[in-house]
Amino acid sequence: MNIHPTAIIDDSAHIDDTAVIGPYCIVGKNSRIGAHTVLHRHVIVGENTTIGKHNEIYQFASVGENPQDLKYAGEETYLHIGDYNRIRESCTFHRGTAQDQSITKIGSHNLFMVNTHIAHDCVVGNHNVLANNVGVAGHSHIGNHVIIGGQSGIHQFCRIDDYSMIGGASLILKDVAAFVTVSGNPAKAHGLNKEGMRRKGWSAETIKTLDEAYRVIFRLGLLRDEALAKLQELLATEPKVQLLIDSLNNSKRGLIR
Repeated sequence: MNIHPTAIIDDSAHIDDTAVIGPYCIVGKNSRIGAHTVLHRHVIVGENTTIGKHNEIYQFASVGENPQDLKYAGEETYLHIGDYNRIRESCTFHRGTAQDQSITKIGSHNLFMVNTHIAHDCVVGNHNVLANNVGVAGHSHIGNHVIIGGQSGIHQFCRIDDYSMIGGASLILKDVAAFVTVSGNPAKAHGLNKEGMRRKGWSAETIKTLDEAYRVIFRLGLLRDEALAKLQELLATEPKVQLLIDSLNNSKRGLIR
């Protein structure tokens, strides 16, 4: 176990023998740090925080601190972080609240750039990139393979669905559908994230079908049930259309259009 002598580790914390805890780090009570995870220096890990394997956390990051919620009254709440995440300088991730599920969840293979904030009770999936100074307010859900541009703000309770992209300095007040690119203040939809699809090697046929599905939702002026019926027809030829169907069905704040 490689723990710098200046680090302060609570007696109840569990740290894997292969983890690295750098100078002046603090690890709080009942927290767990997994195999090959590195805390570089001046990193604070609060109480009841579980960090998986092969994560890399940079200086002045604070993960697992009390939620910024005036209703919070010291309840036992949690933060879980998955594997292979890079958490850059000055990021802040807060534990959940008893008013939700008491837990904030971060998946795996994410990059959180400098000064990213993940508030209480958020759920973040896998393979996402959040650029510098992104703020994600409480109870928000971010899916998988999402890119969020720097300086963007996500309103509480919003959903950001899979493979979507948010342009820099955007204000997100409603839900973002899967595959869709949005930007602006307040944000508006600007079509599919086609460049991201091409980089993943998706076929021209897949992209064309998803483009048709996008038009069904955002351009034809259909009622919700009418749009869902047409999406079901497209689903027969392209399974990924299901993600757009899920966006329609799961949205509670309404989709950004």
